[in-house]
Amino acid sequence: MSFLDEVRDKVASAVGGMKGEHSGLIDGILSMVTNKESGGLAGLVSSFKEKGLGDIVSSWISAGNNLPISAEQIQQGIGEERLQQFAGKIGLSPEAAKSKLAELLPDIIDRITPEGKIPEGGLFEKAANIFRKNSAA
Repeated sequence: MSFLDEVRDKVASAVGGMKGEHSGLIDGILSMVTNKESGGLAGLVSSFKEKGLGDIVSSWISAGNNLPISAEQIQQGIGEERLQQFAGKIGLSPEAAKSKLAELLPDIIDRITPEGKIPEGGLFEKAANIFRKNSAA
């Protein structure tokens, strides 16, 4: 099992045991939050903030409850083009993709920012360490 597979499986387990048929969805989300060309997690957060959704996305990073987000707000936050690319990559319609993102993205971002801030560099390494700690407990 490759390192990416291991991280994906741990993320999938952390967000409700989604494996098998949903592995493409998890891979797509991990790719989105680690894509250096689009700024990774910091770029994604910045995009939401620029679109007026800063309070929502900030709640996912900070301690406390995660504010919910609608599928329409997901589309607004990441943009139509990025949503289309994501949906195509994972083999879902844009409507289904934004619904899944609205369901999973808050929890995934919350779990990869346990210290209440966006990890600097080495996101996979930091995520792997987080999930190693969780699986050891």
